[in-house]
Amino acid sequence: MPYVKRDEQGRIIAVSLQPGEGMIELPSCSPELLAFMHKMGVEESTLQQSDMRLVRVLEDLIDLLISRDLIRFTDLPLPAQEKLMERRSMRQSLGALDLLGGANETI
Repeated sequence: MPYVKRDEQGRIIAVSLQPGEGMIELPSCSPELLAFMHKMGVEESTLQQSDMRLVRVLEDLIDLLISRDLIRFTDLPLPAQEKLMERRSMRQSLGALDLLGGANETI
């Protein structure tokens, strides 16, 4: 989750991936944060957006393979396990939906 710093009027004036003095956590999908990033020119390119959608499909594919006992989670290298657990946690906290479940993405 990103951290933001606000001015006296409550507007976002800084964004960081690390917590800092006077910074509060804000969901990555916050319209206010997305508008700030757009204003600052930090927009994702079409290719980056496509990459992120593909990453989500691959995560769901790995989950499917595990659920069908074709692979075990522990068969994956430890760094891959850690990354998948981190992403699962982030997706759950953001309310993302499974792509393979036929639902539309919420983020």
